[in-house]
Amino acid sequence: MKNHNLLLVDDDRHLLDSMAAWLREQGYTVFIADSCRQAREQIASHPLDLVLADVRLNDGDGFEVLAWCRQHHPDLTVVLITGYGTVETGIEALRAGAFDLLTKPLIDEELAMAIERALSQKKVIEENQKLKAQLDLRFGLENIVGHDHRMQRVFDTIDRIADTRATVLITGESGTGKSLLARAIHRRSSRRNQSFVEVACGAMPETLLESELFGHAAGSFTGAVGEKIGKFTKADKGTIFLDEIGTSSPSLQVKLLRVLQEFEFEPVGSTTTIRVDSRVILATNEDLTRAVAEGRFRQDLYYRINVIAIELPPLRERISDIPLLAEHFLARTREETGKKCEGFSEEALSAMQRYRWPGNVRELQNVVERAVLLGRTNIVTPEDFPPQMCAGAAAVNLEPLTGKALKDAMEAPERAIILEVLRVNHWNRTQTADALGINRTTLYKKMKRLGLEEPRGMLAK
Repeated sequence: MKNHNLLLVDDDRHLLDSMAAWLREQGYTVFIADSCRQAREQIASHPLDLVLADVRLNDGDGFEVLAWCRQHHPDLTVVLITGYGTVETGIEALRAGAFDLLTKPLIDEELAMAIERALSQKKVIEENQKLKAQLDLRFGLENIVGHDHRMQRVFDTIDRIADTRATVLITGESGTGKSLLARAIHRRSSRRNQSFVEVACGAMPETLLESELFGHAAGSFTGAVGEKIGKFTKADKGTIFLDEIGTSSPSLQVKLLRVLQEFEFEPVGSTTTIRVDSRVILATNEDLTRAVAEGRFRQDLYYRINVIAIELPPLRERISDIPLLAEHFLARTREETGKKCEGFSEEALSAMQRYRWPGNVRELQNVVERAVLLGRTNIVTPEDFPPQMCAGAAAVNLEPLTGKALKDAMEAPERAIILEVLRVNHWNRTQTADALGINRTTLYKKMKRLGLEEPRGMLAK
């Protein structure tokens, strides 16, 4: 049994009954209708896989059935049938959204093949949609790696707010992954099949930025030879990501405030008001509260965009995530280049965890790619890292050795590293020991020797 539901629509009752009988013999469940009205009723009453409709009906035509299906059941496949087939009719049918146009008289084999083609394509489309939905849910955060407790809070926030229209403000230093996070939010929302439009607000002058965001009318300024559609319009029903929003000018901030309040605007040089349904995500590496205090950023706009605030911590405060991220970038580089690299030496991992990473995750990715591509062995060692990185890692608060014993000199960077990890983990000793790769007893001894005591009010664990 083929176990598919078909609807036949034709006002020739004899042909309708005979075709339905033959298709039932082939194992299909067949419903029939002899008019547009009956077709709409049958489509509304039964779950269908395919509609085969004659172009000429007593109360309309098959194109009306097709249009109704496109509007009310866009996933339903429709095949049109005509006794007056022409090239023009075929083109019109395909443009209107029909899967195929068959010409009477129909040969049984021809009809069977057309139905199989239509149902096969429908199955492929459904499988692709299902797979894409699974990938969106599973891999919406595939490029954002982290076990750090603050990153886990970020992931939890994304899960809770992704499928809302709430404006999101992402803050964090350059290179922490704000763009990746914005894309993850979009992919985990119901807007995932619509456009994701990214605008780097700090990369263009104010005059061009306003035109880029809102579009412009022809002749609105020198060089505007034609009409331009803005990014907000392109992001209608989807998501627009405004990066480096802290660099926007006062006049642009006024226009942005109106868009976020009313979701409408006028293109540059135009009096036509455009309304959009866009999810807005913004990002900045600036301290907007300071910008507001200094008068560089509008307070009302800050309150408007700060509905959902997500802060991405710098990599130097996520020391426990560095090995995980490094392995992630190593696997990706290995896959893209075909280079055979098995992993990192202990010394390499230690050097990466001591380094301050001013370029954050982006810098780590570049360092790993460089080490894999230029490395002489199948294990990454500190010698494969940029010289300034090794020097920076070795120089963490390291004072000159002159006049000091080696043991005393080594205590300074050790104390700095342990203190930093303690602060990152809110003085939780268990988490700190795990991040440093030592047991709790060793950590207690080192804290006592180095004079590290937790602040009052902090709970030791």
